[in-house]
Amino acid sequence: MTPSTTPRTTVPATAGERWSPALWGLLFVLAGNMLIDALEVSVALVALPAVGADLALPVAHAQWVVSGFAAGFGGLLLFGSRLVTLLGRRPVYLAALLVFAAASVTGAVTDSEALLIGTRLVKGGCAALTAPTGLAIIIAVFPEGPARGRAVSVYSFFGAVGFSAGLLLSGLLTEVSWRWAFAFPAPVVLLLLAAGLRLIPHDAPDRDAAGRYGVPGALGLTGATLMLVYASVSVSAHGWQHPRTIGAFVLAVLLGAAYVRSELTAPKPLLNLGLLTQGPLVRSALGAAALNGSYLGLLLLSTLHLQQRAGWGPLETGLAFLPASAPLALTALHSGRVAARFGPARLIAAGAAAAPAGYLLYPRDTPSEVRYATDVLPTMLLLGAAFVLAFAALHLQATGSVPAPRQAEASGLYQTAVQLGAALMVGLTSALYPAGYGAALGLVTAVGLCGFLVALYGLLPRRSAQGATR
Repeated sequence: MTPSTTPRTTVPATAGERWSPALWGLLFVLAGNMLIDALEVSVALVALPAVGADLALPVAHAQWVVSGFAAGFGGLLLFGSRLVTLLGRRPVYLAALLVFAAASVTGAVTDSEALLIGTRLVKGGCAALTAPTGLAIIIAVFPEGPARGRAVSVYSFFGAVGFSAGLLLSGLLTEVSWRWAFAFPAPVVLLLLAAGLRLIPHDAPDRDAAGRYGVPGALGLTGATLMLVYASVSVSAHGWQHPRTIGAFVLAVLLGAAYVRSELTAPKPLLNLGLLTQGPLVRSALGAAALNGSYLGLLLLSTLHLQQRAGWGPLETGLAFLPASAPLALTALHSGRVAARFGPARLIAAGAAAAPAGYLLYPRDTPSEVRYATDVLPTMLLLGAAFVLAFAALHLQATGSVPAPRQAEASGLYQTAVQLGAALMVGLTSALYPAGYGAALGLVTAVGLCGFLVALYGLLPRRSAQGATR
C-alpha cells in the first residue's frame, strides 16, 4: 500500500541519518500495539482454567475466550485491509485502538459468558485492523532500504516477543485474578492511542480504489468459522443428531457458500481467488494453519492438565510454556536470513517434523505428579524448534511465490489461515476433551502430522511446462 499523501512525520533523507524522536516514537507506538495483539492469545490460554472456575463454565464454553479472538482476527483480516484502503490508515488504526481498550475493560468486569465472548471477538476484529495497518504505516513512512528494514525488524520482533510476554504477564496477574489479565491491555493501549494521535501521519483514502467494503464476505467468513467451532462443541455436548448440532453445521455451510458467492460476484473481492492456484502459497497457508492450530491445541490441553490435574498455578504454567515460545522471539531478527540461506521448503519440513514429534512425547495419561524435565520440557523444546525453523520460512514461501504487486494479498491470505486454523483447532480440541484427554491429544498429533505431510509434498521435485524437473 502506497501513501496517498506525504506523511507529516519527519523521515530521514538518507538511510544513514539518525531517526528523529518523533520517528522512533511512531515506531514504538506501532510495535507496542503489535506486542499487545500478539499476547492476547497466550494471556487467555493461561487464564482459561481460572475463567472457567470463576464463571462456572465447562471447557467447551471457556475455550471461546481463545477461539473467539482468533476467529475475529482471521475472519476480518481481509476486510480490515479493504477498510483501511477506503477510509485511510490513521482513522481506522486509532478507532481500533479505542474500541480495543473499551472491550478489554468490558471483558474484565463482566460476569456474562456471552458478553465476555463478544468482547474477545471484538478484540480480534480490532487486531485485524491494527496488525496489518501498522506494517502499512511503516512502509509508507520509512524509506525503502536499510531504514525500512530496521523498522520492520523491530515491528516483527515485538510481535514475536508478544506471545512469551503474554505467558508471563497472565501468569503473574491471574495469580491475583484473571480479570486483571484481561484488563491490563486497556491502559497500555490508551497510552499508545494518546501517542498515536500526535505521531501517526495523516493520509487520504484511496479514491481510486474500486469495489465496496466487502461486508457480506467478511460476515460470511467469520460466521462460518464461528458456526464450525460451535458445531464442534455441540457434538461433544449434545451429539451428532441434536438439532443444535445439525443446525450449526448447516448454517456454517450456508455462510461459507455465501462467502464464496460474494467473492465470485464482487467487483473487487476481498480475496482474489486466483491466488488459490499458487501451490507454494496454498501449502504455506495449510502448513501454518496446521502448525499454529496444533500448537495452541496442545497448549490448551497442557494448561488444563497442569492446572486442573497437577495443581500448578498460572505463573508456573506460563513459565513451563516459555521454551516453546521464547526461541522464536530470540531468533526473530535472524530468521529471514536463515530461511534465505537454507531454502524455505527444507526448513518448513524440519519444523513440521519437530512439532508432531513433540506431541507424541507428551504424556497420554495426564499424571497428577508431573516431572517437568521429562514430561513437559521435551515437548516444549521441540515446539520451540518447530517455530524457529518453520514459521518465518512459511511466510517467506507464501509471499515469495507470487509477483511483488500481489504479495500483500498473499500475506493477507496466509495470516487469515494462521488465525482460522487456531480458532478451529482450539474449538475441536476442547470438544474432544470431555471424551478423553488421549482423544484430544490424538487430534492435535494428527493435525501436526498433516502439516508434516504438506511440507513433504513441498519437497517433491516439480516439472515445468517444458517437462524439465526442478
